[in-house]
Amino acid sequence: MPVEWVTAPLEPALETLEAGWGARAGTVIVGPAGVGKTTLARAAVARLGAQFDRVDWVIATAPTATIPFAAFSHLIEVPDTGKTAEVLRNARESLGDGRLLVVDDAHLLDKLSAALVYQLAVSGAATLIVAVAPNGPVAEEISALWEDDLLERLELHPAGHDESRVATLVEQFVAALPATAHRVLEYLAVDDPLPLAQLSDLVSREAVAEAEVAGAIVVDDEQVRPAHPLFVDAVRDAMGGPELRRLRTELVERLGAAPSRDVVDLLRLAVLALDADRPQPTAEIVTAAGEALRLGDLVLSERLSRAALQRAAGLPARLTLAYSLAWQGRGRDADSVLAQVDPSTLSEAELMAWALPLAANQFWMLSEPERATAFLQATRNKVSSPAAQITLDALSATFAMNAGGPGRALQIAGEVLSSSSADDTAIGWAAAAAALSSARMGRFAEVDTFAERAMAAGHPGLLRFTSGFGQTTALLMAGELDKAQELGQQLTDFAQLQQPGRAIGEVLVADVLIAKGELEAAVRLLRRAAAALAPTGYSWGPLAWMLLAQALGQQGATVEAGKALSRAESRHGLKSMLFAPELALARAWTMSARGDTHGAITAARDAARTAERGGQAAVALRALFDSVRLGDIRAADGIARASSECDCVIGQLALDHARALVSRDIAGLREASQRLTAIGMHRAAKDAAAQAADH
Repeated sequence: MPVEWVTAPLEPALETLEAGWGARAGTVIVGPAGVGKTTLARAAVARLGAQFDRVDWVIATAPTATIPFAAFSHLIEVPDTGKTAEVLRNARESLGDGRLLVVDDAHLLDKLSAALVYQLAVSGAATLIVAVAPNGPVAEEISALWEDDLLERLELHPAGHDESRVATLVEQFVAALPATAHRVLEYLAVDDPLPLAQLSDLVSREAVAEAEVAGAIVVDDEQVRPAHPLFVDAVRDAMGGPELRRLRTELVERLGAAPSRDVVDLLRLAVLALDADRPQPTAEIVTAAGEALRLGDLVLSERLSRAALQRAAGLPARLTLAYSLAWQGRGRDADSVLAQVDPSTLSEAELMAWALPLAANQFWMLSEPERATAFLQATRNKVSSPAAQITLDALSATFAMNAGGPGRALQIAGEVLSSSSADDTAIGWAAAAAALSSARMGRFAEVDTFAERAMAAGHPGLLRFTSGFGQTTALLMAGELDKAQELGQQLTDFAQLQQPGRAIGEVLVADVLIAKGELEAAVRLLRRAAAALAPTGYSWGPLAWMLLAQALGQQGATVEAGKALSRAESRHGLKSMLFAPELALARAWTMSARGDTHGAITAARDAARTAERGGQAAVALRALFDSVRLGDIRAADGIARASSECDCVIGQLALDHARALVSRDIAGLREASQRLTAIGMHRAAKDAAAQAADH
């Protein structure tokens, strides 16, 4: 006898759902299992589906929750090439045609599928009905649907619903099923959904029909699913590990007999085989681990590559494991994995494949830049091909920039970019470093050219933020603050909720917001970004704390600014020496919040001197401008000196402001305030107006 569910009445829930679509991209239906979320979604489709050209369903399940894009595999094609952002963009474009998309049990989506749902909601390119159970973990991308106010939230709390009663009824229903029908659910407890043909081969077509008649399963489009996810949950809980393993082995043998249709099939089989008694060939596990890494599923990539290494897999599996660990912020673990390689046994190509991630991990994740630089040079002495040498030089340019030598970085990058032996990886590293170095040195005319070349090379995802920071810096110094913020936001939106890219994008946006004086918004972004970047070794992490201390200091939040400054100082080192001026400015604004004007001006001057010594003329100008805002009457000469190397709108404004302050020119200070307001630097404008009032 089917379970008697206690479900929420369709009205007024349907009216609420329909009304919410006017202002948002759809509705999230939230409620525990068995309250009628799916029933309500079906009723909504019946009532409203006719206004859409197409209606599609996506049903997430527990067995496929760890497999990238498994729930969407019937709607999208996951390509054999391309990284996470590109795959997500293509998927979003293919689904973003104005259709109605119902996503059931979205709390069981893998992170990439969850990111796709979030992107569809942000773009508004599809109308969404998303059903979520409130108990248990939910991907950040799904909870953000209502937290970011993208979808209307509709909670179902039917009177008389009792979860323990539901569990008991489900157990009784499952236990009363005929043995053959129960067997169908047992296989679905291992993998859900299953192709009708393959499941019929395992249990017979008659058994499938019997389970369908009993109300235990549904068959749709040649796929078999449980009629309710609680049915397979009950079966799974009742079966022991050995029995589940035996069933999993049968499925692996059946599914593995046919070639994988696509990447999702390949990963699905690999995950099943991990806990089965029919191991896959090692080469297939290594391939699957690499595909998971390409798609950005670092946890799955780690799991698969470890399984491969247990079977004496070679260098490719070890490299995949190292990347998956490093990108999770586990630099020590990655270093341990790579340290087990004997470089004397490697070919030159293998040596390069091993040395590059090892050096990068040492520099950023382990905060050992001296060791990384020495290792890179030693490796360069061992390789003979120009292409290998140029690639190593490109990485050394990035190291030099982060270590506070943008001039040296620009020199090395120029040599790389002029070499006919440079491949796309080398061009990406070199051009991105050149873009940011040029911007901070005040060579603004070159920034876009370098950034565009880096983009054309298809450089790794995080490097787009390096070149992007160069572009936002150049725009900011040109007085184009709105354009700088827009570009920073574009980079953040490109990353969506994928970390650490989103956090780095938010740092870029916050840098512009601080210049605009929109401190509350900057603080909100930087708190989130600093927390997300804390587990990583990227130099963006210390920068986030530095900027947070600056923003909090300008707000007068003495205690919080001090804490942020302390965290910035503890995380700062040679790998983030490029941002040493920002650290000094963090001290300046923290001192200002404490009422120590003299100390604040001294720290701002120190920021400017540090920037000048490092050849960062544009950064020196920003520091001196802050010094003027703090009341420094000796800043004009420094601004004039920096402006001779860095001709820009901000430099001219800072110089006029400084000269008006020195001469106590009230009219000049008021004019400076008006000009600052005109370009959107509202906090600086208030400072100039206050100085005029004081005189």
